[in-house]
Amino acid sequence: MAGSGFSRRKLLAGSIALSASMLAGCERRMSGLLTSADAHPGDYPTVQAVEFIGRYLSDRTGGRLGVKVYAGGQLGSETDTLEIASFGGLDLTRVNFAPLNSIEPMTLPFSLPFLFQSVDHMRKVVDSPLGDEVLASLESHDLIGLAIYDSGARSFYNTRGPIRSPADMKGLKLRVPQSDLYVAMVNALGANAVPIPLNEVYQALQQGVIDGAENNWPSFVTARHYEVAKYYSLTHHLLTPEALVMSKQRYTRLSPSDRTLVREAARASVPFMRQKWDAKVDQAKRDFASSPGEVNTVDTAPFAALMRPVWEAFITSPRQRAVVERTIAMGEA
Repeated sequence: MAGSGFSRRKLLAGSIALSASMLAGCERRMSGLLTSADAHPGDYPTVQAVEFIGRYLSDRTGGRLGVKVYAGGQLGSETDTLEIASFGGLDLTRVNFAPLNSIEPMTLPFSLPFLFQSVDHMRKVVDSPLGDEVLASLESHDLIGLAIYDSGARSFYNTRGPIRSPADMKGLKLRVPQSDLYVAMVNALGANAVPIPLNEVYQALQQGVIDGAENNWPSFVTARHYEVAKYYSLTHHLLTPEALVMSKQRYTRLSPSDRTLVREAARASVPFMRQKWDAKVDQAKRDFASSPGEVNTVDTAPFAALMRPVWEAFITSPRQRAVVERTIAMGEA
């Protein structure tokens, strides 16, 4: 698989973890039970959305097709599960766009800081033909893009104090996903980016390995990071979506009618996920309000002004620039 950026060493490690974790093997795979992975816990909207797909498929095939979701990072990090899926060791996986950025340049524009003006703007873009084009770009990496989900507005949180300007970020050690773009963004704001897996953040905050991180409301609250990093500053620097992808190997083994049904189920899961997501955001805000944590609004203009060099460094092709321009135009319409 040329140009994927995946390593066979990591594939071996991930495949071993997958084999050890699965409760079902080849018999279930052959019977039509699709395996899926998610780093988030079982009650998270993306997990619920994929479970919705499983019910949708089961209902319409008399139980012949279904989905088993391994949530909570049971099968490894998002980078791991994406790699395993690309080689056919896993049928489905839900990932943030960050790990996709390292294998497919067309996914990178949707990850740019301060590109989307609002959640509504982001949803408008990913629901358009442009969203379909970005998903289709994954096929050359042995992945089938099925759906684009929300991951909300990401903001910074830390253990030291409120962030109101880029000056407040100077010297902070902030966790980011494994993404060159996220690293560049945080460093451009004067902080020090520390890429570590999401499931290690709580302990890293406790031990002072990092001073903070950045994420959306549900992830911040669900992971209980507010217990050790009580200052949440509404920078809304990223509204990066997430993707549900399928192994191309598994997809091509399906009959044409089953392929159509899988795509139909994935499309139907998007409004379901958004309903769950919006409710989850509201609940997270209520939960945080009853904690000792502090939240503050932010004038984002000074932060956005520092992002131009980041955009210029990562958007290098005419195709990428076209995605950016079309996205901005949809926000102005």
